[in-house]
Amino acid sequence: MEKLLMVWVTEKQLKGDTLTQGIMCEKARTIYGDLLNQTPRTSTDEASEASFKASRGWFDNFRKRTTIHSVVRHGEAASSDVKAAEDYLKTFSPSKSSTVTKQGFSGRRC
Repeated sequence: MEKLLMVWVTEKQLKGDTLTQGIMCEKARTIYGDLLNQTPRTSTDEASEASFKASRGWFDNFRKRTTIHSVVRHGEAASSDVKAAEDYLKTFSPSKSSTVTKQGFSGRRC
C-alpha cells in the first residue's frame, strides 16, 4: 500500500500539487480499501478493514520511512507566524555586554 501511495505522491509532486497530511491519509485509506476489495476475504478479514486508520502516528512514521519532507501540516504545526518570527529575528540583537556561546549565555546581572 505504501509503495502505491508513494507513486501517487510522486505524481502529485511532479504536477506541483500541494499535499497535506489529511489528503495523504485519505488517499492511504482509499488505497488500503481498494487493495482489500481486490483480495479474497474470509470472515476474520472484516476486522482488518477497520484496522488501518492512517493515523498521525502512521503518517509521521511513513514520512520517516520514505523521507518525504514537503508535506503541508495542519493544526499547530501549520499555525506558526513565519513573518512574526522573521521580524523578531531582525530586531533581536544581543547587547554588547552579553554573549551567547556554546556553553550558554553570559551577561550583566539585573
